[in-house]
Amino acid sequence: MNLPEIIGVRHHSPACARLVARRIRALQPAFVLIEGPADFNARLDELALPHQLPVAIYSYLSTGEVHHGSWSPFAEHSPEWQALVVGRETGAQLRFIDLPAWHKALGQLENRYADVADAEHEHQAEAYEQALEQQLSVQGRDALWDHLFEDGCEDGELAQRLSTYFAHLRPAHEPGSLGNQQREQMMARWIAWAMAQGTGPVLVVCGGYHAPALGRLWTEVSAELPETPLPDSTTESGAISADGPSDAPRFGSFLVPYTFKRLDAFAGYAAGMPSPTWYQWLWEHGSEGAARRALQAVLGRMRDKKLPASTADLMAVHGKALGLARLRGHVQPLRSDWLDAMAGALVKNALDAPLPWSYRGPLRPGTDPVLVLAMDVLAGDSAGRLAPGTPQPPLVAAVAAELEALGISLRGTLKLDLLSQTDRAKSRLLHRLQILELPGIRRTQGPELALSAERGEQWELRAPLEQQAALIEAGAWGATLQDAARAKLEDQLHRAQGRIEPLAQGLNRAAWAGLSALSDRLLRELQTAVANEGRFEALAPALGLLHVLLRHGQTLGMAGAPVLRVVVQAGFDRALWLLEPATVIPPAEMEAHLQGYKALKQIVSDRLAAQPGDGQALDIEPLRALGLWQRKAADPAAAPLSRGAALGAAFSLSGRVAETRAMTQAIAQAAPQDVSLEQAMGLLRQLPPATLGDALAGLLALAREALASEPGFAAGLDALVRTLDGMDFALALPALRSAFAWLPPRERAALAEQVLQLHQATHLSQRVLTGPLQTALTPKETAQATAWEARAAQRLAMWGIDTGIEHGL
Repeated sequence: MNLPEIIGVRHHSPACARLVARRIRALQPAFVLIEGPADFNARLDELALPHQLPVAIYSYLSTGEVHHGSWSPFAEHSPEWQALVVGRETGAQLRFIDLPAWHKALGQLENRYADVADAEHEHQAEAYEQALEQQLSVQGRDALWDHLFEDGCEDGELAQRLSTYFAHLRPAHEPGSLGNQQREQMMARWIAWAMAQGTGPVLVVCGGYHAPALGRLWTEVSAELPETPLPDSTTESGAISADGPSDAPRFGSFLVPYTFKRLDAFAGYAAGMPSPTWYQWLWEHGSEGAARRALQAVLGRMRDKKLPASTADLMAVHGKALGLARLRGHVQPLRSDWLDAMAGALVKNALDAPLPWSYRGPLRPGTDPVLVLAMDVLAGDSAGRLAPGTPQPPLVAAVAAELEALGISLRGTLKLDLLSQTDRAKSRLLHRLQILELPGIRRTQGPELALSAERGEQWELRAPLEQQAALIEAGAWGATLQDAARAKLEDQLHRAQGRIEPLAQGLNRAAWAGLSALSDRLLRELQTAVANEGRFEALAPALGLLHVLLRHGQTLGMAGAPVLRVVVQAGFDRALWLLEPATVIPPAEMEAHLQGYKALKQIVSDRLAAQPGDGQALDIEPLRALGLWQRKAADPAAAPLSRGAALGAAFSLSGRVAETRAMTQAIAQAAPQDVSLEQAMGLLRQLPPATLGDALAGLLALAREALASEPGFAAGLDALVRTLDGMDFALALPALRSAFAWLPPRERAALAEQVLQLHQATHLSQRVLTGPLQTALTPKETAQATAWEARAAQRLAMWGIDTGIEHGL
């Protein structure tokens, strides 16, 4: 009985690539079957175009609920690539035989040739490899692989070693996970079909984990031509078109440029070969040529970085590598020999982290700079390029057309005036590209809120090599830039899992990008997020943003949106409920706490300004908020920052309450009284010096405009500060300084003028109080110096020496 020749490989191994190429030339098979996405079989000619490697097949599935993308990358030294090239040379029929990337069997894989083959059984493979490492005195999986397979053994011996190795990694009785079983059923059916044609030998190239199972399964399955499965609830005539309905699944595959950095195992490419540039040199030039290039590149980079790298160092590395290779029984020094030699000869200090080639994953903190540099050199910076004429998704042409229509060149700095209709259109386009996470699109200046009154925006634009790949991959989200940006943003917001902060920020991004057709479902998720949020510091600031969108969201198509109105009204009630208890505010959340107060104050202010019978007015109770703020300000158990903010919010709305009292008699009886300046100063006088500044920060954050018009504010605050003795002043100073940061420069200058008048010091410049300190002291250091000064003054006073030291603003 004729049997297929099944070659189990490690992806991107030069030794395996050579074996595959030689066996195809020797066997002259009728079929070369390759582990790869079967849906790409009709377009295999695209892989024959004159691309610059590495490239990858990017496959995607995008629906309203799910978005999944995965890559099948190829380098010149990849066995799969050599199977394609040499198979085409010999006239074999080429087929990819694995499931498409959108099949649920590959649903967790981001890279067909990189993810762990079977996570639930990985411990068994690790135990086998560790036993081999111990037996052979080799450290690490990659060093073991090089020792066994990349040391230049003959084809027959190499094939036997590979077969034995993979048979122990995957024992005959091991069925594998359900996903791998489905994949192997598909691959086995392709093998059975090819064998049934009877036109000649069949050669199969697949991951070594699958090879033992395929050797058994192909005789047990149907020999009919396998049909490529489609995503669930999809017909072949339905959703492949890029112009299909938005609610239909979108799926397909395109070639994209790839990079060696993405192939590197040390960047997280789990089953890939590490240091792809080293293995490309090994493929092109053999062991000696690879070593020569590696030493030249590492020593050259060290000299560029001004690191010590002498001819003696080079000789030391060379000698150590030869010695290690002889000690380890290698015909020529392998990658691990050269790296160990570099560590021994070039690293002059003790190591604070393991050698980076002895483990997998990103480099660990403390890795010696020389070793970081060496790993970077061996990873390389090669980037692929697609041949002209390679098919691309419609989004690529759509983006190019929009950029050209608006005259945007992805080079240099672009400044925009957001009050200009043309510049606003440019801004929307760039924000959409930013949502798609295209490299080279970065906003360096501009307001945080899309509906801000600020008018300036600045972008830094570039077109790096990886931008083309990212744009092709973004084509999975839609055929036009607007559709793609909206689909990706909604996917990101669904992944927020009901957290109010990212949902609100996502709507802000939508406003910037002019995405006016966000789904009602997303807005309903906001309502659920409001009901589930348990922190005032998270809910209230987000609520402020939603309120802005409700009031001014015409550009987003959201102004007055019923669902958004319900969200803001429910959020207002819940924010007040969360604010009621007295809680400690961590320093990291003080800013968010004050922003929450400001959001609530703006909502109340707008409601108070609404005319009776205004159908657009929010259905909220402003007096409920005013009453809560006055209770909070009077509560000694409340945080000083919150007490000051509550008093500031109530004070800033004083005078508006009288208008509200006239609304109905029932409300009039319950309406809180206006807050006076004396009440505000009374609160500050009650607090200990250490928390005085926190309360003042809350007061200024919420009522700085109202306080600026009160001539007694500066006098009252100055009198309060003058009552502090030296130690109390030292305690209060850091927080006081932080509190005044809430005042814009103009208002700070006006306050400084009032203070100078109080002290009959108007002949002095305002910079005495508002200008930058002439020392590099921090507020804490200034407070300490003040305390030392006070202690010195006390000691001098004991001897009858009056220093005349006093404190004021």
